[in-house]
Amino acid sequence: MNLPNKITVSRILLIPVFLILMLVPFNWGTFHYFGTDLKVAHFAGAILFIIASVTDWVDGYFARKYNLVTNMGKFLDPLADKLLVSAALIVLVEMKLAPSWIVILIISREFAVTGLRLILAGSGEVVAANMLGKIKTWTQIIAISALLLNNMPFSAINVPFADIMLWVALIFTVWSGWDYFYLNRGIFKHSK
Repeated sequence: MNLPNKITVSRILLIPVFLILMLVPFNWGTFHYFGTDLKVAHFAGAILFIIASVTDWVDGYFARKYNLVTNMGKFLDPLADKLLVSAALIVLVEMKLAPSWIVILIISREFAVTGLRLILAGSGEVVAANMLGKIKTWTQIIAISALLLNNMPFSAINVPFADIMLWVALIFTVWSGWDYFYLNRGIFKHSK
């Protein structure tokens, strides 16, 4: 197991810690900052989510720079991303910070694109993440982070940045999903 794969595995291992911080009713107090109240445990969970999200860029950087791309990494990296984002989105629904229908659309897109990639892989084709997919990932991470931080610091100036970013993430999620299927529509025309 090389360094990028270890970083990816650490991202997966951070998910249960994130869930505990967000869902266990710790009585660590609340602080008021930038015009919003935020539980200390939720702040810690949000920071942990942000750190875990950044490791996605870090493991990819090391894998490409030092030619450490492996089949294990190709499998684990997107899995870790989907597990982390899905866990965070479901937590946001539980906390009543995100509408369930938006979360269902986002997670459904992830399942659909994963299924498409499996079909294409069976035909010997590999679908690399394109720019729309990368924008989708980062808009999701920004939206989730802002929601977990209770719109801090934008709440101080009454700008609903977290909600706006959730809509932006939804738009890029649907758009990039449609794009993947449109670009690979031939796989369905030629199937038996």
